[in-house]
Amino acid sequence: MSEKTSEQTKTELEAAVFRRLVKHLRERNDVQNIDLMILAGFCRNCLSNWYQDAADEIGLDLSKPEAREIVYGMSYDDWKAKHQTEASEEQKAAYAVAHKPGH
Repeated sequence: MSEKTSEQTKTELEAAVFRRLVKHLRERNDVQNIDLMILAGFCRNCLSNWYQDAADEIGLDLSKPEAREIVYGMSYDDWKAKHQTEASEEQKAAYAVAHKPGH
């Protein structure tokens, strides 16, 4: 990105990328949060927490359920009921390895 790119343009591009990421995650509801955590170190819940943190930073009152609905496109309870599966023993083991201290 050139030095001439304005902060406003940069913000607009970052917002567009975020919207595309959220859209992609909504479309890929077959990908479980534990899979994301194992491979990427973050999940949909992390994104909603970061969204809530950003709202807090500017003084916007946004609850955890509201932030999750922005990311999931529905209530978290609805998403879990429709899409979340029980983590397999292999997923649990991979998560433990990926998230052990110092890793």
